[in-house]
Amino acid sequence: MMWGDGMGWGMGWMWIFWLLLILGTVVLVVVLLKAFTGGSGGGARQGGAAPPTGAGPRRSREILEERYARGEISTEEYRERLRTLEEGDR
Repeated sequence: MMWGDGMGWGMGWMWIFWLLLILGTVVLVVVLLKAFTGGSGGGARQGGAAPPTGAGPRRSREILEERYARGEISTEEYRERLRTLEEGDR
């Protein structure tokens, strides 16, 4: 009689163990897929979203100013990129 009770508890813990193991594996696969495919999270890429195609120099300048204002780029980098944009306008 005692053997049957102990076996029941052991089987219950085994189900929980396997369920957690499978669930953990699924979560790991999803996280890895998002990391390698650049999923919604954008953590892998800095600078926010890319400008739409054909955005033009005005929008490029706005994006540069926004990044500088947020402190994402230094003053030196801002000036260098601004010079590059101005050379492209000519």
